Amino acid sequence: MSEQSRRRPSKPYRRPKKDPVRMLAFEALRAVDERDAYANLVLPPLLRKAREKEGFDGRDAALATELVYGTLRRQGTYDAIIAACVDRPLREVDPPVLDVLSLGAHQLLGTRIPTHAAVSASVELARVVLGDGRAKFVNAVLRKIAQHDLDAWLEQVAPPYDKDAEDHLAVVHSHPRWVVSALWDALGGGRAGIEDLLEADNERPEVTLVARPGRSTTAELLDVLGDEAGLPGRWSPYAVRLAEGGEPGAIDAVREGRAGVQDEGSQLVAIALANAPLDGPDARWLDGCAGPGGKAALLGALAAERGAALLASEKQPHRARLVDRALTGNPGPYQVIAADGTRPPWRPGSFDRVLVDVPCSGLGALRRRPEARWRRRPEDLDSFAPLQRTLLTEALKAARVGGVVGYATCSPHLAETRIVVDDVLKRHGGAELIDARPLMPGVPALGDGPDVQLWPHLHGTDAMYLALLRRTA
Repeated sequence: MSEQSRRRPSKPYRRPKKDPVRMLAFEALRAVDERDAYANLVLPPLLRKAREKEGFDGRDAALATELVYGTLRRQGTYDAIIAACVDRPLREVDPPVLDVLSLGAHQLLGTRIPTHAAVSASVELARVVLGDGRAKFVNAVLRKIAQHDLDAWLEQVAPPYDKDAEDHLAVVHSHPRWVVSALWDALGGGRAGIEDLLEADNERPEVTLVARPGRSTTAELLDVLGDEAGLPGRWSPYAVRLAEGGEPGAIDAVREGRAGVQDEGSQLVAIALANAPLDGPDARWLDGCAGPGGKAALLGALAAERGAALLASEKQPHRARLVDRALTGNPGPYQVIAADGTRPPWRPGSFDRVLVDVPCSGLGALRRRPEARWRRRPEDLDSFAPLQRTLLTEALKAARVGGVVGYATCSPHLAETRIVVDDVLKRHGGAELIDARPLMPGVPALGDGPDVQLWPHLHGTDAMYLALLRRTA
C-alpha cells in the first residue's frame, strides 16, 4: 500500500436515508409477490397508516400509487429490459432486488422523474431494504437502463411485429403472450384494435360512482362534487365519474351506503337484466353470485322501485357479510344468505329474474388489478369452466318458465363467455337467447349480438360480458 493511500482518510459511512413514499411502494410490491395480495386491497391501509405516521399528503399518496400500479402494469416490459442489463437469468435475481429494480425502471422509463433522482432514490431504497452490497448491483443495472428511453429499449428487447406479432405485443404492452392471444381472439380484427385494448389495460381507470335508485341521485352526487370533480356517466343513468384524485369516502352518500363505487360496465349489466322484457309476474329476483355486493345493491334498489324482492346469495360467508352491508338500507324487501349456487337451497322455478356474475379469470379488469395478468395461467380456465356451466344451468332452473337469466363475467375470454353459454344451451335446452343490445341504449359498438361484450378501449368500462336467456320450458 502506498504512503498516499495510507494517509487518505476513509470515507465515513453514511446511513441510508429512508424515503417514505418509495418504502411504501416497495412494501406493497412485496405483499403482492409474497402473499398473492391484490394491490387495490394492500395499498389503502398502507396509505392510511402513512398519513397518520409519516404525514403523507395528497402528492405523496399519488406518487406512491403511481409507483405501485405503474410498476405492476409494466412488469413484463421492465422484466425484458432488466434481463438485458443483468448477467444472469431473472429467476436467479432475488425477488426483493427485482422489485427495487422494477420500481427504478418505472421511474426512469414511465414517469417524468429526472434520471439522477430516479437512480439515487432507488439506490437509497436498496441500501435501506437490501444492504450496501446489493445496492451497488442496483446502481449498476439502473445506470444501464438510464442509457436509453422506453422506445429505444423496446426496439432492442421486443421481437419485430412481422416476425412474431403476439410476442411483440406482449413485450411492448406488458401482457403475457397467452393473454394477448386470448384477448385478440375475443376482440377479432387487426392490429389497431388489439393495440388499443392492450394500451387501455395499462391506463389508470376512472373511479365511477353509482347513485342507488331511491336512495340517492346523480344530481346529488354531482352537486356535492362540483363541476371540476364530477362528471355524469357515459352510459349508465346512475353513474357519476370522479376526476383524478377524487376521494369516494369523503362523500356522505357513499359513506352511508346510498351510493357506491361501481364500474359503469357492472351497472349496465344489472340495468339490462332489470329492464329485460318479461311476461307475467315480476316479484322475485335472485342474485346467485352476489359477493361483494355492488350489483346486488343496484338490483335491490331497482327491484324496490317495482315492489319486487331480492334474494342475494353468496357462497363465502365473509363475502355474504359484504353483500349484507351493501344492501343495508335498501328501500325494498331483500334477504342475504350464504349458499352455494351449484347446490341451491331454493326451489326450481322460484324467480322471475336471475343474475349469475360467475367466478372467472378476471381478464376484463386488468386495469384495476394489473397483477392478475401475471398471476393467472391458461390452465386456470379449466378449473373455472365446470363451475361456470353449473352455475348457469342452476340459474336457468331457478327461473320460472318465461323468466330471464343474466349470465355475466368480468372476462372477455371466449372460453368463459360465448362458449359457456352455447354449451349450456346445447346440453340442456329449454332456453333461448334475448338480444341484450337494445337494453343498453346509446352504448355504441356492441357487436352482432345477441350477447354483449364491453371493452375498456371502446366503452371506458371493464370488459364485462352479458348474455340474457329466457327460460322456455
